[in-house]
Amino acid sequence: MGDELSRIGLITTDYLVLVKGVNQINGIFHHSIVKKVFVNGYGSIGSRIVQFIADDKDIEVVGVGKYSPDEKVVDAISRGFPVYVPKAKIDSFKNYKISGAIEDVISQSDIVIDAAPGGVGYANKKTLYEPKNIRAIFQGGEKIGGEESVASLIFNSRVNYEKAFDSKYVMQGSCNVTGMGRILQPLKERYGKKLKRFDATLLRRWADLEDSKTQVKDSVEWTRNPHHNEDVKSYMGADTPLFIRALKVPTRQMHVHLMDIRFDGPAPSAQEILDLYKNEYGVATLYNAKGTKDIRDYAESIKFNFKDTNMIHIHADVIDVQDDIVKITYSDDQTGIVVPENHLLMQAMLFKRKRDEAFKHTEELFHMEEKKKLLQEHFSKK
Repeated sequence: MGDELSRIGLITTDYLVLVKGVNQINGIFHHSIVKKVFVNGYGSIGSRIVQFIADDKDIEVVGVGKYSPDEKVVDAISRGFPVYVPKAKIDSFKNYKISGAIEDVISQSDIVIDAAPGGVGYANKKTLYEPKNIRAIFQGGEKIGGEESVASLIFNSRVNYEKAFDSKYVMQGSCNVTGMGRILQPLKERYGKKLKRFDATLLRRWADLEDSKTQVKDSVEWTRNPHHNEDVKSYMGADTPLFIRALKVPTRQMHVHLMDIRFDGPAPSAQEILDLYKNEYGVATLYNAKGTKDIRDYAESIKFNFKDTNMIHIHADVIDVQDDIVKITYSDDQTGIVVPENHLLMQAMLFKRKRDEAFKHTEELFHMEEKKKLLQEHFSKK
């Protein structure tokens, strides 16, 4: 097939090694150029991202980066992912079948998805990506301002998808920041200047489900000057009347946001607000959930990957309207919500795909609509 395509002039021999699949539609051959992606980090986020994008026909995962010799190395290798480590640490991994050094493999990559712990991404940018002129996606927990900025753009697929097209470095917003975009943008589009103010209290999980190293304390702790406020305003607009408080509560089972939306004049009805999100991608409307663990347990029973729903869940039975204020509560699937976002961002940066086409392709891998339907049926209004 490859020789025939080359002969008739639809594809050159140089491209053949990059073509993963060829389809014939109405007599016309369509090919996709495979892009090479390296995932630098194999923790809560990196392990999720790589297992999804490995099934993307347009992507070749060249490997994953590991910095500590632990059970995650065995997990990655057992799943067929080549593991690369820093040159300076290769001796520490002598008991594992390592494929080489991170410094060498990233030169073969079209883009790096940096899934390192917060703050390490900046060091990777300065020592790895910039010197080798490699494009990169960073995760929430890094900074977009000041001396340790990793990028000038925080990505939110609901708000600024196309702005990532020509960017060399982009930061994917954190789970909380990502979820807030899914709530705020539909409101902004529908009500515009009728919106006077958003007051949000973020009840943040203490540690991720797989994070056995972090102790979940019997304490509620507050965050001074939470980064979420400026992060959300960076893509929603600096004049967004958003005010955030953030607290950490002793759970691993998701974040919960309590948001009061103040209108100029009487607020819309609760049903009007719920209808606004009916067809929003990655937003489910649930009734009668007892708590975040209730949702996680159901996701596990249905065999969702990693027990993730990859979305936010508006808890419709506790929505309230008082005069000019709508009070909504929604839970945010911490690590899970940013994984399809990374896939959408990757498509924007690598392929400059139209937004609708990118969402369709992401849906093929993540099956978000099916998950949403199952969740809403299970947690339906009784």
